[in-house]
Amino acid sequence: MPQQGISLPSPLGEGSGVRPVGEWCEPVCLLIKDFMYSKLYFLRTLTLALFALFVFSGMAQKNVYGFKVKDENGRMVSLSKYRGKVLLIVNTATHCGLTPQYKPLQALYEKYRDKGLVVLGFPCNQFKGQAPGTNKEIRQFCEANYGITFPQFAKIDVNGKNAIPLYRYLKRQQPFFGYLMSDSIQRAEFERLPKDVPINVEYDIQWNFTKFIVDREGKVVKRIEPKDAMEYLEEEVAKVVGK
Repeated sequence: MPQQGISLPSPLGEGSGVRPVGEWCEPVCLLIKDFMYSKLYFLRTLTLALFALFVFSGMAQKNVYGFKVKDENGRMVSLSKYRGKVLLIVNTATHCGLTPQYKPLQALYEKYRDKGLVVLGFPCNQFKGQAPGTNKEIRQFCEANYGITFPQFAKIDVNGKNAIPLYRYLKRQQPFFGYLMSDSIQRAEFERLPKDVPINVEYDIQWNFTKFIVDREGKVVKRIEPKDAMEYLEEEVAKVVGK
């Protein structure tokens, strides 16, 4: 007689209700994918929110007093200590063709210091490496060659992703419009521009010794370009100091 096959019982038993692997694998995989997508979406949204906060935090500031900077010894200093003063903030360099501007900056500081002017120097090595050396070496150079006594701070970046928050704020408040205001021809040309025509604006610092004038309320009221005449700088400083 031919042997009949033996039917083995299911280990789960008939009617156990357990679905084969092929039936539950797909929905589980979909759940995992949905979870991962939602997690990635959350992280992406959080990243964008943090980036927006980082970029626009400076724009929310009403004045410079909310910013902290490092002094030449690496200690954090709040600009609120200069509340009520007129500030002249300058990105400096020790090996630049404009380095001799240290001298008139010191003279300006001495002339108007008793009237509330404070010059703040921020060495920056971003422009062809023209501010080499340590903070201490820069300080020694400035004292030995130009008799600098105004406050100087730690070396910083003024442009790019590593620009300190203070400089991101300064640039947004007073961008460069492409004209040297100390040049009568360029200034007249700028003033003749139609008011309803958009002007090309450049926010980045163009070179060493760009100056920002901050009034006694901490508002950035003027940007002076590196090649603007120092006489023009003094005129603008005197206007703000005299208010």
